[in-house]
Amino acid sequence: MHNEFLVDFHHVAEFGATEKNGVDRQAATPEDKLSRDWFARFTREHGWELRVDTIGNMFALIELTPGAPYILLGSHLDSQPLGGRFDGAYGVLAGLHAAKAIESRLKAESQQAVFNIGVVNWFNEEGGRFAPSIMGSSVFVGSMDEQQMLQTRDLAGVSVAEALESIGYLGHDQRPEVAGYAEIHIEQGRILERESISIGAVDFSWHTQKLDVEVLGEQSHTGATAMADRHDALVAASKVILKVHDVVEHFAEGSIVSSVGQMTLEPNSPIVVARRVHLVADLRAELKADVLRARQILIGQIAEIAREHDIRINVNDFDVREIQYYPESGLELAEKTTANLGKSVRRIRTMAGHDSVAMNRIVPTVMLFIPSIDGVSHCEREFSTDDDMIHGLEVLTEIGWEMIFGALEENAALAGNESNSIHGIPA
Repeated sequence: MHNEFLVDFHHVAEFGATEKNGVDRQAATPEDKLSRDWFARFTREHGWELRVDTIGNMFALIELTPGAPYILLGSHLDSQPLGGRFDGAYGVLAGLHAAKAIESRLKAESQQAVFNIGVVNWFNEEGGRFAPSIMGSSVFVGSMDEQQMLQTRDLAGVSVAEALESIGYLGHDQRPEVAGYAEIHIEQGRILERESISIGAVDFSWHTQKLDVEVLGEQSHTGATAMADRHDALVAASKVILKVHDVVEHFAEGSIVSSVGQMTLEPNSPIVVARRVHLVADLRAELKADVLRARQILIGQIAEIAREHDIRINVNDFDVREIQYYPESGLELAEKTTANLGKSVRRIRTMAGHDSVAMNRIVPTVMLFIPSIDGVSHCEREFSTDDDMIHGLEVLTEIGWEMIFGALEENAALAGNESNSIHGIPA
């Protein structure tokens, strides 16, 4: 199993590969299609059922107990621009090989599972091409409106629906009924590496929200307009960016992070003072109160920048995500399973968003991390070792095995009522 997993993982990393060993495989691009086609072939070659829903989520389903809900394993195959080859893809590949091992073991031991098992490739987790991120899984759980997401457009004006249709993955299949979810991912931080620990069991996610900032100035000639007469949107936007960066200084070190990761400029001409700048600010903290306070500070500072430059700056909240606590029973299962395999484990929080954060809203969810070298992610030098990936695969396989026999069944029954109301009818 281990060697086959590694061969497949490194093969999939060739889709959208970059010169510096990363991948550029943004959602619903031709490169993403290559990875999706591979997922579909893997599913069919193993005799499993393939479904593609109306937001482009892909499901490889193995029926173990007719009529039963599914335990899903998975993550996403899309990447950031010039991203790493581990983020997301590792979880999908590990899920496929874990499911394969579970199916083989069931046949060998002639056991009857309580739940079926499946693997999912979620659409647009990264949000690099289409905002917001974690789109496919959020539509699946009902926290984002599907029609609104399908009409979301990238910077070139292409909608999600158009992009999915162009690569052949705007599906129409019914979404599976789910009873639980497990995901494994690289940590995207340095804690496990520094402490030489094999597995992180995620206990909660940070509170996060974004600010949509539109800076509206006046277009004019860069050579003929006096400096005193300019209303330069780009200069004002640059000050906003610095305020977003510096807002963390109001808080305890390490308790909050902030950034501006995307900016567009109009008219973007070398001889025209900018009339409009659009940017997205990202605020994340362990405490919701810290995010709200940072937001309040920034709102005041941005208003002052607008007055100083005699321009208009519109600020709107979006993509607000409350802290999600993962179930204690899942944490205990992860800890017990990892220890039984002779590996070290600790509880850990996630500052980044993941599909598991969405799934945790409707079913008992387990989120696992493996070490990341230097904690680097969303760039080409992102790296985790083959050994660490194998250790994680072994833990995920055992957790999947326990879950199909009802290890979290009590919680699954409680969450399943909500899940059934969402996924019990055709998509």
